Amino acid sequence: MTALPSLRLKKNADRRLKAGHLWLYSNEIDTQATPIKEIEPGAQVVIEAANGKAMGVAYVNPHSLICARMVSRDPSQGLDRSLLVHRLNQALALRQRLFDKPFYRLVHGEGDLLPGLVIDRFGDVLVVQLNTAGMQAVLPELLDALDKVLSPSSVVLRNDTSGRRQEGLEAGVEVVKGELPDRVLLEENGVQFVAPVLDGQKTGWFFDHRVNRAWLNGLVAGKRVLDLFSYVGGWGIQAAANGAREVLCVDASGPALEHVAENAALNGLHEQVAVGEGDAFEVLAALKAEGEEFDVVILDPPAFIRKRKDIPNGERAYGKLNREAMRLLGRDGLLLSASCSMHLTPERLVDVVRGAVRHQDRQGQILFQGHQGPDHPVHPAIPETSYLKALGMRVFRD
Repeated sequence: MTALPSLRLKKNADRRLKAGHLWLYSNEIDTQATPIKEIEPGAQVVIEAANGKAMGVAYVNPHSLICARMVSRDPSQGLDRSLLVHRLNQALALRQRLFDKPFYRLVHGEGDLLPGLVIDRFGDVLVVQLNTAGMQAVLPELLDALDKVLSPSSVVLRNDTSGRRQEGLEAGVEVVKGELPDRVLLEENGVQFVAPVLDGQKTGWFFDHRVNRAWLNGLVAGKRVLDLFSYVGGWGIQAAANGAREVLCVDASGPALEHVAENAALNGLHEQVAVGEGDAFEVLAALKAEGEEFDVVILDPPAFIRKRKDIPNGERAYGKLNREAMRLLGRDGLLLSASCSMHLTPERLVDVVRGAVRHQDRQGQILFQGHQGPDHPVHPAIPETSYLKALGMRVFRD
């Protein structure tokens, strides 16, 4: 490998790296010894401790708060086609151990030692997100590596994430290999779905709730179910497929609800599944005014807390959502309350839901505490890779 420039750390700034973390912040760099502003965004460097000892290779973006991300602990091994093939094979081996069908998150960024990279697999179709300048810089090598490891028929770049804007990268969606089939299909927990990989949210589907949905699927037979923030029906249609008597999927997006109808029809469930378009809080109020009641309510909202400063307002929003949802539960109902806000801890989600239960003068019993599925592995040194919570609670009148 061509000799790489060095980036030296301040004294004691190597502690997190030694503990396994992959990130470096701009205030940890010894800019007198190694001026970071002179390095091109996306370029790779050898990270050195304050004493000059090489610690590995990282890619750099001097304009980002996280100014460097480690890709290798070997100072002679940068992020090239060879390392990408190796890491992709490692990631694939885990998924093949976990799942018998090719529908999963193939690469979960830092959790798979490939910071800035997300890949979701829909059979022979791969949807790729390059969230950092360092990953963008190795796109040709990545595509070669994917061909060697999986030889996909189609590859879609969903480069329209907020992370790219923070990295100073252009946004766009592009099919960079092959042609997409008319419908990109996936199967989860025995139920089929069409994934809108070009214009849906994120990569088109949320594989992270697979295990949590499987738990709920065992408790919905014969029940009336409300699925709020339904997106394309991941929760609601699986509930219908598992015997729910009636399901109402609510979302603010008309196109998402069209996909709900399509996915219901795909599974022969169009008679059990209805849709309602609108703001979740307004729909909850309207349903209560109409005297509607449900046995199961599912809350899977977008992140109300994106940054630490959002925590107070975000917690209030989660509290209000859970309170209003509980008003629609019968005397002995089941609430599935989820949060994808990394800054809302599992303990605080319990506090929020407990507070909502007491506000409605009811009793609550926690039956289930779930998190992201194993195809979204958590890096043990990086708490930020653990973000998803799901709380299953019985809500009843004593």
